Order: sequence, then C-alpha cells, then structure tokens
Amino acid sequence: METAYITSPLGITKIMGDQDGIAVISVSDVGENEVSVVIPEILKEAVLQLQEYFEGKRTNFNLKLNPKGTEFQQKVWKSLLEIPFGKTISYSDQTKKLGDLKAIRAVASANGKNPLWIVVPCHRVIGTNGSLTGYAGGLHRKKWLLEHENPSTQQSLFS
Repeated sequence: METAYITSPLGITKIMGDQDGIAVISVSDVGENEVSVVIPEILKEAVLQLQEYFEGKRTNFNLKLNPKGTEFQQKVWKSLLEIPFGKTISYSDQTKKLGDLKAIRAVASANGKNPLWIVVPCHRVIGTNGSLTGYAGGLHRKKWLLEHENPSTQQSLFS
C-alpha cells in the first residue's frame, strides 16, 4: 500500500492505495504529518483530482476505489456516491433509500467510518432539521466543504 500526504485548505490529506484502488483518504490538522515530496505513481491521479476539487475545477471524482469495510458499510458508502455535488440529504433520507428506516443509527455509524474523505461524500448528509450533525473530520470541515460545493445556499444556511 502506497501513501502520500498533501496539503489542502482543511489540513494535511493522507491518501493510501495500491493497484486495487484508493483505500483511504483522510485529513488531519496541519503539522501532524509531513507533506510528501514525491507522490507514488499509483496515487498521482487521486492527488490531481483532489487538488482540482479544492480549486473549484472538479465536481465529481473518477477514481478506482477500494475502501475496506463490512458489507453493510460498503452499501452505505455506495449510497453516498449518489448524492449530487452541491446537494445534501438527511440521515433519514439516506436510510429510507437504503430500505430500512430503523437502521438510521447504523447508517450514521457507517457514514462516520467512511475511509474516503470527500470522494465518498458523507459530508453531504445532514440532520433532518438541516443541522450539521456528526462528521468524523470535524464540523468546521463539514461546513467548509458544504460551502465550497454550494457557496450561495450554504453560506446563508450556516452563517
């Protein structure tokens, strides 16, 4: 498994993957990890697409993904890929689409374990009342991402 660290507006982004696909994209506060001087060939496309996203030039990703998780988690993460750029859904809406409203806590837990920050957009899932609930990367990052994807609407909602 190859690893690269890049800077982003939200901290240091860690990218891990191999020939089977990208397994991890996570973020940490600046200073926790060193930025990679050399990006492994297998991760260059992921680095490029993330940079384009942060520059406002990319609205969807075209990467081979290989996240590790249970069958249920995989199903939940796959459903996140259906949320369009600049849009949000509630946890209850996501749970309904998955077919079992009673599973809302399990769905929220699976979202929290999403290993592919931004690319699998769990930040687009909000509370039923429109609140920014739960985000493994921190609510300040979730707010930033939502505003980045939909500046006019989100700034008025979350200012």
